[in-house]
Amino acid sequence: MLTTGPRGTKDILPDSSGYWQYIEKTARDVCRSFAYQEIRTPVFEHTELFLRGIGETTDIVEKEMYTFTDRGGRSLTLRPENTAATVRSFLENKLYAGPLPAKLFYMGPMFRYDRPQAGRYRQFHQFGIEALGAKGPAVDAEIIILAVTFFQRLGLNDLKLYINSVGCPECRPVYRKRLQDFLADKLPELCSDCQSRFDRNPMRILDCKKETCTNLSAGAPEVIDCLCDECREHFSQLKVLLTAAGIDYQLNPRLVRGLDYYTKTAFEIQYAPLGAQSAVCGGGRYDGLVAECGGQPTPGIGLAIGLERVMLALEKQKLLPDTTGDIDVFVAPMGKDMQSYAFRLLCDLRQTGLRADMDYMDRSIKAQLKHANKYPARYVAIVGEAEMADGKVMLKNMHSGEQELVAVADVTGKIQRETEE
Repeated sequence: MLTTGPRGTKDILPDSSGYWQYIEKTARDVCRSFAYQEIRTPVFEHTELFLRGIGETTDIVEKEMYTFTDRGGRSLTLRPENTAATVRSFLENKLYAGPLPAKLFYMGPMFRYDRPQAGRYRQFHQFGIEALGAKGPAVDAEIIILAVTFFQRLGLNDLKLYINSVGCPECRPVYRKRLQDFLADKLPELCSDCQSRFDRNPMRILDCKKETCTNLSAGAPEVIDCLCDECREHFSQLKVLLTAAGIDYQLNPRLVRGLDYYTKTAFEIQYAPLGAQSAVCGGGRYDGLVAECGGQPTPGIGLAIGLERVMLALEKQKLLPDTTGDIDVFVAPMGKDMQSYAFRLLCDLRQTGLRADMDYMDRSIKAQLKHANKYPARYVAIVGEAEMADGKVMLKNMHSGEQELVAVADVTGKIQRETEE
């Protein structure tokens, strides 16, 4: 059917695009106050970038990527997330030679072949933050506080921040062994995905959403008990900084996130009323990712916020602003003979900064007034032969119903004065 879009996609129509602009502007304003700058990467990359960057044992790589071969025989993939692409750009464009940490943000569509449901689409939108080059816990705290600030600016309540440490290559093997020992006799009962993860990445079993696996892994050893001194100190200092900043958080020892590149800090912000899709923000530290992508060892940390889920949360809390496409003035010509004059007036009004439109459908004056109300328009400038001859328009206040003759040169000033009042 050519009249329906692909499954898992959604049109953003004019009656809701204003909501998106509001959320995006809020994100940009917050990033500006935290000194983060925007980066825009291509929507597709070489497939190998995601295989190496995200990890071959992740659900994203194994099941969800949109991968295709181009006419040159190259394997390309629509970006399922943007951290790996940002790291690639960091290396390719030598951002490491500039001031560090490189503090970057992005917004745009991502693509995953997933089962569509409320708040989850196959083309979805993320607002993401990446900080590359700083290894201390202060930048971890800053990233988390930035996310909290974003949600606060939107007015969202009832959000919960969960944090954990997933260790590093030095201490994670110890935890890996303990976890495998705990799960060994339960292996036949785990789902097929978790059985395949047992040898490759057993921590991912803790992230499984299937009830059977969740029950079987209950009581598993906690990674936080296996941390090396460096990771333990890093996590301890992060908690001190969050507390100093007045940020409430809860420890979640099962929080491992769904990507293989995470080290040390992992965090998630949830909005429980969204149910199964309650996570509105997630992120963590990825100190090995830059080297994995071919660069020199460089620490990094980032987050991603799903904008569709943010939209759902704002709807539930009735926090979406009024973004109706109202205009300042609608120019209404009285007949075809007045269209040329009305069009010139329209252009002049727009040059002064007013939001203005006119009739293009040869409607009657009555029909034009009715149409102007649908915007709604605050004023209608009616133009007839008499008005044109005198260099005036009949300016009608659509709220009060009052109307008066106003010189063309005074229309903008009158509308602006009455708006300020």
